Amino acid sequence: MPEKTNRTESTENLAEHEHDQRGRILLPIVRSVISDALGKPNEPTDENPPWLHEQGASFVTLTMNQHLRGCIGSLEAHRPLLLDVKANAYAAAFRDPRFSPLTIAELDTTEIEISLLSPQQSIAFKGEADALAQLRPNIDGVVFKYGHYRSTFLPQVWEQLTDATTFMAHLKHKAGLHPEFWHDDVELYRYTVTKFKEKNLEQKNSSVSERLAS
Repeated sequence: MPEKTNRTESTENLAEHEHDQRGRILLPIVRSVISDALGKPNEPTDENPPWLHEQGASFVTLTMNQHLRGCIGSLEAHRPLLLDVKANAYAAAFRDPRFSPLTIAELDTTEIEISLLSPQQSIAFKGEADALAQLRPNIDGVVFKYGHYRSTFLPQVWEQLTDATTFMAHLKHKAGLHPEFWHDDVELYRYTVTKFKEKNLEQKNSSVSERLAS
C-alpha cells in the first residue's frame, strides 16, 4: 500500500511540475506581447516547445487590484496555441470593448491569467431546472446559445456567482437576454480549463527559494 501511495504522489508531483513549467512559458509570452505593443523592453521568451504549435483554444484575463481589466479568448481551437495566446493577449490588453486600452503605466500592476480550454461538450437537458442541476460549480465553463444570442463564462466566474441559478441568470444577461428568459431552443455546452496565474507561480517560486535557503 505505501508503494502505491508513493507512486500516486510521484505522478501527481510530475503533473504539477509539468503544469508549472507550461505556466512559466506561457505567462512570459503574454507579458512580452503586451510589453512589445507598449514599446517596453522585455526578456526573450521560449516559443520552441512542440505543444505550443499544436492547435489550442485559450482565454487571456487581465486584472488590476483584483478587478477585471480585460478578457478575450477563443472558445474552440482553430490555430496553433502560440498564435492563439498571442492574439488573445493583445486583444485583452487593447481591444476589449469594455475597457480603454491598457497603458504602459498600468502594465507593472496588471496581473495575467491564462486559461486553456478543453473541447466543448453538449449538455442534454429537459428544461432549465434540469440544466441547472447538471452544472458543476467551480469545474464547468458554460457556453449559452439561443439563436444569434450567445455568451460564455469561464469556470473562474463561479468564484463570484456561486450557485447555478445566479450563474445562469448572469450568463443570459451577458448574452443580451432577460435573466429569467428560457426557451426550448436554448443550447448549453460545457468545457473545463487548465489555468495559469502569475501570482500563483510567483508564490511557488518564493516558496522554493525559501526552502533552498533554509
